[in-house]
Amino acid sequence: MSCAWCGRILSWNGAFGVLYTPRGRVTLVGSMRKVVASSEAPAAVGPYSQAIAVGNTLYCAGQIPLDHVTGELVAGGIAEQTERVLENIGGVLRANGMTHADVVKATVFMTDLSQFAEMNTVYQKYFQAPFPARSTVQVAALPRGSSVEIEVIAVGS
Repeated sequence: MSCAWCGRILSWNGAFGVLYTPRGRVTLVGSMRKVVASSEAPAAVGPYSQAIAVGNTLYCAGQIPLDHVTGELVAGGIAEQTERVLENIGGVLRANGMTHADVVKATVFMTDLSQFAEMNTVYQKYFQAPFPARSTVQVAALPRGSSVEIEVIAVGS
């Protein structure tokens, strides 16, 4: 069977299939959900997926500022970390044929809300009106000692 979108061969293994695209791998789970993984973002390091697509909605796991090549936390402050997080999110979105413009909801986790303005300066470079709905919360700690984590929900056409 081939993909109607890109024409690539979809290999099936029972109820599961894996489609390799130029930007990443999409694993189909049954007929309702598909697992989305991108080489442009850090691989999942636990029992979770980078993203799950249900219909035209993509639920992205939180991204922290890890370099997708080295797996290391990026150097710098909240601005550099936010930039890396949003680039990682972009990689996951692209693996599902989406962009930041498709994001409808973002949740931002920060270890220090006094850095909100710096985070927001970088954040607004990635999103234009109509802006996604957003919640921002301060947390005691984030994985790998990062200062920011962002998760998004995107809806494609």
